[in-house]
Amino acid sequence: MTPSLGICRNKQSRMADWVLSILVLAASSALTGVMCDYAVKRSLIDIPNARSSHDAPTPRGGGLGFVAAFLLAMLGLFYSDRVPDDLFTALSGSGLLIAGIGYWDDHNHVPAQWRILVHLVAAVWAVTWLGGLGPIPFGSLWLPLGWIGDVIAVFSLVWLLNLFNFMDGIDGIAASEAVFATSSAAGLLLLVDPDQAPAALWLLLLAAAALGFLLWNWPPARIFMGDVGSGFLGMMLGMFALYTSMQAGLNVWVWLILLGLFIVDATWTLLRRMSAGERWHEAHCSHAYQRLARAWQSHKKVTLAAWLVNVLWLLPLALLATLWPQKGALCLAVAYMPLLVLAHRLGAGRTDR
Repeated sequence: MTPSLGICRNKQSRMADWVLSILVLAASSALTGVMCDYAVKRSLIDIPNARSSHDAPTPRGGGLGFVAAFLLAMLGLFYSDRVPDDLFTALSGSGLLIAGIGYWDDHNHVPAQWRILVHLVAAVWAVTWLGGLGPIPFGSLWLPLGWIGDVIAVFSLVWLLNLFNFMDGIDGIAASEAVFATSSAAGLLLLVDPDQAPAALWLLLLAAAALGFLLWNWPPARIFMGDVGSGFLGMMLGMFALYTSMQAGLNVWVWLILLGLFIVDATWTLLRRMSAGERWHEAHCSHAYQRLARAWQSHKKVTLAAWLVNVLWLLPLALLATLWPQKGALCLAVAYMPLLVLAHRLGAGRTDR
């Protein structure tokens, strides 16, 4: 093959990838519109109550649109031999389980113990196919965790998918977090190794699917993603974090930094509620972002503030952790310190009586 012919084919391939991403975005947005009509007809409406952060009845379950758009795109790539068997099996199997139990819960309440059981099964399935948690860079060492890493990976996936459910409490914030994390990870992958373009494409397809939904969910939201979408996003991000840490050179510190805003708020809130003897598993509106939304009387301002923190604070530190993985733990500590202070100052986890 002549050099000019190779360059031409590369350009055509990149163009095809961009076209596919745009198609996924369009499909996600169109399917979200379909779900909006469906939710209204089936009376799948979130009615505001004392624990809500919204003040108008709003359809829910719109996340099914981006779930379908993303999985269908990955199915097409799989049949084109552009997605490895193990990754596709992990994504499709776990994704369908989580989306399925979420869809059921959106329609008819599912007891917490059954939801957690399905979450555990989906996490074990994902870790089995992805190979667990890879060695973690720490100082000058790369620490292999063996079976302990597998256990950590399973419980981390369960926590991350529930974390996204907890953090999907105001307009636009959960979909925005998914778009930021996936697009940033794709860019960092390409920066480390341009040959990781296939993995970057998978991440960009998830970003495009979430963005298609965000067009409907941007404040003021016309539809909520529901459990079918929030749990799915958390599981997908967790699986991509495991896969890229094992196969694509994007260490786990990078993902922990990129998702830092959600991890710190949800974890701090949970621990504070548990220490105060609250019923931590019940719905509430005491996360830092929810308290800030009430103080500012605006979902849009809080979602935009989250974008600023992500882009101006967490992304540069994730870049440093990518370029110098041995300093990843230090970058994580630096990234989380002001977030922890902010969560404390905003009273995350404190119930106003």
